[in-house]
Amino acid sequence: MGSVSSNPSSSTSLPPLVEPAAELSRAEVARYSRHLIIPDVGMVGQKRLKNARVLVIGAGGLGSPALLYLAAAGVGTLGIVEFDDVEVSNLQRQVIHGRSDVGRPKAHSARDSIIEINDNVDVRLHEFRLERGNAVDLFAQYDLILDGTDNFATRYLVNDAAVLAGKPYVWGSIYRFEGQASVFWEAAPDGRGLNYRDLYPEAPPPGMVPSCAEGGVLGVLCASVGSIMATEAIKLITGIGESLLGRLMIYDALQMSYRTIRLRRDPAREPVTELIDYDAFCGVVSDDAVAAAAGSTITAPELAAMLDAGKEIELIDVREPVEWDIVHLPGAVLIPKDRILSGEALSELPQDKPIVLHCKTGIRSAEVLAALKQAGFADATHLQGGIAAWAQQVDTTLPVY
Repeated sequence: MGSVSSNPSSSTSLPPLVEPAAELSRAEVARYSRHLIIPDVGMVGQKRLKNARVLVIGAGGLGSPALLYLAAAGVGTLGIVEFDDVEVSNLQRQVIHGRSDVGRPKAHSARDSIIEINDNVDVRLHEFRLERGNAVDLFAQYDLILDGTDNFATRYLVNDAAVLAGKPYVWGSIYRFEGQASVFWEAAPDGRGLNYRDLYPEAPPPGMVPSCAEGGVLGVLCASVGSIMATEAIKLITGIGESLLGRLMIYDALQMSYRTIRLRRDPAREPVTELIDYDAFCGVVSDDAVAAAAGSTITAPELAAMLDAGKEIELIDVREPVEWDIVHLPGAVLIPKDRILSGEALSELPQDKPIVLHCKTGIRSAEVLAALKQAGFADATHLQGGIAAWAQQVDTTLPVY
C-alpha cells in the first residue's frame, strides 16, 4: 500500500463537475422534490444531475446499488460496461437483477431495472470487455466513472485510462465483511490530484488477495459500499460536501465501524503515459505456477477416466473447509493450500503414488503444484478448471458455488 496517514485532514469542496441542464419539467420537479428542498442540492444541483453522464464498470455487487440509486437520483445518462450473464449465485447481492433475469445479459437486466425506476434516464450499454484498446475513448464520453470491479488488472486499467482521459472516478472494493471506497482524480484542481497507484503502487503477489468468488462476500455489504460510491458521485457532480479524494474509507460490517485514512501522493510514482498489459502486470498466476502446470495438468474427463480405471492416486483438495462443506469429490482428502505452502502438511503427502491437486478453478492448485515440485514431488499434477470443471464436464449433479 502507498502513502497513508491515520490523521485525516480537512479539505475544501471540489467545484461542480457538471454544468446544469436548462430546465426541469413539471414532472421532474415532482419526482425530485425531496432533493429540491435540500438547500445544498436545490434546483441547480438537480439540473447538474440531469446533465451528468456517469459510466459504471460492472453491473455486479457494487454496480447494482450504485446504478439503482444514481437512476433514482436523476442522473441523466448512465453507461454500463458489462458482458456477463446473470447467474443464480449473483442474486445474493446483485439486487438490480431478479429470478427471471437468470441467463439474460446483465446489461439488459440492469437497463430494465433502471428504466422501471426512472424512464427519464438515457441508459447506454457497452457490452464488451474493458480493454486498453477501448477504455480511454469510452471514458472520454462521460463526466465520471464508477469502478466496482473485483480484480486488480481491471482496477489498474480503469485508473490509468481515467488518468489519460482526465476523468475522476469513484472506486469501491468489497471482501467478506469489509469494504473500502475512495475517489481518484489525477487532474483534480489545486494540485490535489491522486490516483489508484498512490494507494497501490504495485499489484499484490498472485494468490495473496482472494477474489470474492474464492473468499465470499456478505451480500448487504455491497449495499453499504455501493451507496457510498453513489453518494460520492452525486457530491462530485453537484460540487457539495467534501469528497473522498485524498482519503480512503474503510468499513467493517462486523464491528459496524467506519474509519478514514488520508492518502498522499507517492513521490516515487511514475506518471501514467500509456496503457499496458494489465494481466501481465498483475500476474493472475505466478510464473512458478505457470511453469509447474506446463505438462502437469489434467482435464476433468482425464481424471474421471483414471478413477474409473482404478488407478491408484492421491486426490488432494486444497480449498478451505467451508468450501469442502459445500461440495467435494469422492475419495478426495482436504489439505488447505496454506498448510501445504507453509510446509506444515508436506509430511502428510504420499511419496509412493501420483498426487492430483484440485481447488475451485485451478488457480490455487497451480500454486500448490509449484510448491510440491520444488519440494521434490515429481509425480504431481493438478486439475484444470478445478471442481467447477468437474461439475460442468463430469458430474452435473454437483452443486456449484
